[in-house]
Amino acid sequence: MIIVQIIPGSGGSFYCGNCLRDSKYVVALRQQGHQVIKIPMYLPIFSDEHDIEEIPVFYGAVSIYLKQLYPIFRKAPAWVDRILNSKPILKIAASRAGSTNAKGLEEMTVSMLLGEDGRQNEELERLVDWMHENCKPDVVHISNALLLGLAHRIKERLNVKIVCSLQDEDVWVDAMQPAFQDQIWNLMSEKAKFVDLFIGVSHFFSNVMQKRMALPVEKIKSLYLGVDPDDYEFMPTIEKKRNIGYISRMCPENGLDILVDAFIQLKKRAGFEDVRLLLTGGSTGADAQYIKHITKKISKERLTEDVEFIDEFEDNSRIDFFRRVSVISVPVRNGEAFGMYLLESMASGTPVIQPALGAFPEIIGLSGGGITYEPNTAEALCNTLAGLLPDSETLNNLSLAARKGVELNFNIHVHAKEMIGIYQKL
Repeated sequence: MIIVQIIPGSGGSFYCGNCLRDSKYVVALRQQGHQVIKIPMYLPIFSDEHDIEEIPVFYGAVSIYLKQLYPIFRKAPAWVDRILNSKPILKIAASRAGSTNAKGLEEMTVSMLLGEDGRQNEELERLVDWMHENCKPDVVHISNALLLGLAHRIKERLNVKIVCSLQDEDVWVDAMQPAFQDQIWNLMSEKAKFVDLFIGVSHFFSNVMQKRMALPVEKIKSLYLGVDPDDYEFMPTIEKKRNIGYISRMCPENGLDILVDAFIQLKKRAGFEDVRLLLTGGSTGADAQYIKHITKKISKERLTEDVEFIDEFEDNSRIDFFRRVSVISVPVRNGEAFGMYLLESMASGTPVIQPALGAFPEIIGLSGGGITYEPNTAEALCNTLAGLLPDSETLNNLSLAARKGVELNFNIHVHAKEMIGIYQKL
């Protein structure tokens, strides 16, 4: 079977769970003996990619942004596009604010969802032409519903089955200006007719999107994310120092300030003098002021030596990070559809402490590798950490359960077989 995965990239500037999800599935599907082609959109998927060097980045973020704002760029010669879509330029774009934030991209999102009727119609034809000439797939798997503007033209030209994953589209749309939100949801609902099946990453989020996109129940299926346990070095917490970890993009939405405030409160209590906070996951230019404010707060509390910002978060650096932390917490303000960092952490034997929001209770309940708290405040998180960190027996039991839970319920090889079954049934 020939499968195309269309993946919007982050350029490697921050920990992108969606990029990680899609790339890991591609590897697992290939191991099942299928030909899988990974097509990046907007930005490179990671900062250093080796398996798609011959595949262009379609809808280059710089090029389509300029074409959306300035009509003169729509008539620019091909060499201008090649420069704007070059990896050095896209890497610079990834580190800036606008390419990865919803605010300010409302008209662009609408235009993308309009597909062949939008301002990026030439780029859509370029993408479809490339697929027709280079791979002629049996199935095209679109990473998220914000890319549904691609579906009609792909199906019309290639006569192919289309699957679309669902993960955190609401976070993007709900951050936009209210005047655009209904229009975008309506367009996504309208374009859904060209998709053969939607795959929600959790039962929680399948229910959310079934309602928000008015999808027929039979057109949506839940399939959990997964990782390969063998990719992670298991180290029980009994062998680690009492460090608290954070791994995600460092931004307000992911609640980094909630964790930092909880840590400050924790350090004011007796018995936690040895506890340190390790932060990784990267950021964009839009997060610079936010991070500056947090570092000032840490300095004011005289905790600079107890907090470590780790720049590298890919491959071996991520494995080393999990060796050094006893628990992680990413207190996302409104919860999430899933959270790949949960699986990576638990596969490493690191329990997770998450707010009882979104899919977190579902994932943690199924794995047994962590605990939830509520409400999502610094005080509640501090109290949870204060109750768990001194309890080495409970902490170690959670560590063992975390690894076992991933092996049993979130093994990517099992899920890849399930996904192949879905493709074959279609």
